[in-house]
Amino acid sequence: MVVEGRAPDPQEARSADEFVALLRVLKDASGLTFRELSQRADAVGDVLPRSTIANMLGRTSVPREELLAAFVRACGCGPAEVGEWLAVRKELAVHGRRSGTAGSGSDDRAEEDGATGGDPADGPERLLSAPAAGPDPARRRRVRIVLTAVLLAVALAAVATAVVLLGGDGGRPDPRSATGPVAGRTVQIRSVHSGFCLSEEQGSESGRLYQVRCEEETIPSFSLQPLGEGVWRIVTDHPVYEKGCTGIWDGTRENGAPLQDQECGKRGEAEKFRIEPVGSPVEGYRIRPVHTRLCVGAERYSEKLGAELVQTNCAGERKSLFSFDPVATGTAGG
Repeated sequence: MVVEGRAPDPQEARSADEFVALLRVLKDASGLTFRELSQRADAVGDVLPRSTIANMLGRTSVPREELLAAFVRACGCGPAEVGEWLAVRKELAVHGRRSGTAGSGSDDRAEEDGATGGDPADGPERLLSAPAAGPDPARRRRVRIVLTAVLLAVALAAVATAVVLLGGDGGRPDPRSATGPVAGRTVQIRSVHSGFCLSEEQGSESGRLYQVRCEEETIPSFSLQPLGEGVWRIVTDHPVYEKGCTGIWDGTRENGAPLQDQECGKRGEAEKFRIEPVGSPVEGYRIRPVHTRLCVGAERYSEKLGAELVQTNCAGERKSLFSFDPVATGTAGG
């Protein structure tokens, strides 16, 4: 059970969006911060970094099974409740949507009656399992036409997905509009050019930043601190090293110097950035180290997964644009 509030019922979720929204309600009901949830998980042998929680609650897809179980346990749910969350998660992961909520008589009756006007995702199954209504050739033809149209739509969606996953874009997400900096908000810093997000390597102590898939865990969590006159500090919250700042390696002015997370105050002006909009409407934001006025971007403007982030010439500015995508309400601390 959740101590401070009523735990939401996962059966109410009909989609991945709704499922994640219920997870946010669960966290709020628990009354625990990200740090406290991480500590509770650690106490029972689960792995639940604060940045992982923030990323999970900012998603529109269901989390990994082991991550969900650890989070729900940390929120105070017992074994039976954990099982319910996992069961709903599995259903959404397999089918994408759920046909009804717990105790929803209307949806149950619709399925018993063989109705076909419900959720489009259930169309093929309902059509195939609908009871025969007598020897009505016209009705059977209509059913076959609808079924063919639905299956064709499914096939086209599968082809589109294959193009994205296997084509020349390396599996990058679809383009999205760019979001500007807002003080204190936890964000993922996404390259508009490549579609990937900034993150340290798992287990690395260097603090250097690389391009990773945005749907994966990004470390550390980032937020923005305004310093005035368009200058910002990129604040980090690492699950191991805790608070820090993003800056240019050793404060060097050299073109090609890597971007690095480290303790604040070690690199002076190299930890301050001008964040400037580009284009009208805005295509993205360039990040310019104050001490050099160069631009932050992937090495050689690479679109490849794993490319390192460096300070580089601004000549290719449209290949060095970023979006500050919000992760969850509030700051990294909870």
